[in-house]
Amino acid sequence: MDYRPLRLSPGDDLKLALEAHFSASALGAAFVVAGIGSLDRAAVRYAGEPDAALVEGRYEILTLQGSLSADGAHLHVAVSDAQGRVSGGHVRPGCRIATTAEILIAVLPGLRFAREDDAATGYPELVIRRT
Repeated sequence: MDYRPLRLSPGDDLKLALEAHFSASALGAAFVVAGIGSLDRAAVRYAGEPDAALVEGRYEILTLQGSLSADGAHLHVAVSDAQGRVSGGHVRPGCRIATTAEILIAVLPGLRFAREDDAATGYPELVIRRT
């Protein structure tokens, strides 16, 4: 396994920057295994909700994990506000980096991830293929 650290800068969109990094590196499959940093805007879709909640303000990224594929990123985040309240869910476009995001990506050689519609769940789900 190949681990790659990545630092995102102020103003970067967390999800879009990770997807762009994955696309530019021509990888087949990877996981975000750790992430910390800060946001000044969070766009998070909570469990069972159809749309993302968009909130402005300073948030600390406590955890960040997910899969990266040519079909996009499936990321979950937990963030805390200035009072230490924690919330989390699916990362959506609109999570804007405040000062930094330090992310560790695990590249999975010999694999290609895709997301395909799954009749059982009704969602595009992870499909793992050997290359």
